[in-house]
Amino acid sequence: MSFNVAADAYDAFMGRYSKLLVGQMADLARLRAGDRAIDVGSGPGALTTELVRRLGADHVTAVDPSEPFVTAARERHPGVEVQVAGAEALPFPDATFDAALAQLVVHFMIDPVAGIREMARVTRPGGTVVACVWDFAGGRSPLSPFWDAVAAQEPGNAGESRYAGARQGHLVEIFRAAGLADVEEHVLEADNTHATFEDWWVPFAGGVGPAGAHAKALAPEARLALAESIRATLPPAPFTIRARAWAATGRVGSIP
Repeated sequence: MSFNVAADAYDAFMGRYSKLLVGQMADLARLRAGDRAIDVGSGPGALTTELVRRLGADHVTAVDPSEPFVTAARERHPGVEVQVAGAEALPFPDATFDAALAQLVVHFMIDPVAGIREMARVTRPGGTVVACVWDFAGGRSPLSPFWDAVAAQEPGNAGESRYAGARQGHLVEIFRAAGLADVEEHVLEADNTHATFEDWWVPFAGGVGPAGAHAKALAPEARLALAESIRATLPPAPFTIRARAWAATGRVGSIP
C-alpha cells in the first residue's frame, strides 16, 4: 500500500507513535558498529533516523513505495540511500545487508510472506530480519479508540484488526513461512500522552492510512458524530494512549 500524503501529515498522525518504537526495533536487530541495515517501508524515516544514529548514514539504506515519503526521507537523512520500492521487490543483490527492518509496514504489504522473504534475501546468512505491527486485534493500537467507535456505528467493520501481523502470533507465522530460522515474538510498548482530545483527533483529517481515509471520507456531520462518540470513551484530557505492537525477529540461515 502506498501512502500518497505529505510527510508532515504522517508525522502528526502516526509518526508521534512510530518514533517511540525505533529504539526497541534497533535493539531487536542486534546492530553492531560496521553493520549495514535497510529500513523497508521507511515512511518519512523515523526508524531511519535511529539507524543512522547507531550506524552512520553511509551504512543505512531505506525504501518506501510512496514518493512523497522518499523525498522527505532523503531531505531528512543526507548521505542515506533512499529509493522508491516495495518490500516484495527490493532492488538489491542477495546478502547486501546485515539486518533488514520493517516497522509498521507488514500489514500494508501486498504479499507479506513474499515481502519478508525478500527482506531475508537481501540480508546475509546469519543476519537478522525484524518487523512489527500494531496490536489491532487486541485493541492496543494508537487507533483502537477510532476503530472501536467505527465498529459500533458500522457493525461488521473490523478496521485494521484482520490485517497481516495485527494479532498475536501472526508475524511469527509469516516469518516461518518466509523461511527464517530462530523466529521469536516480542512485545513493544509505545505510550503517548495527549494534552487534549483535539491533539489526538485532528490529525485524522490528514487522510493518512485506512483510518485517516475513513475519517476524511465521512460527511462533516458524520465525522463530528464519530469524534464525539470517541471522546466519550476516552478519559478526560490529558490522557495516555497505551499502545502495543507485536514484533518478530528471525535469522537468515541461507540465501532463500
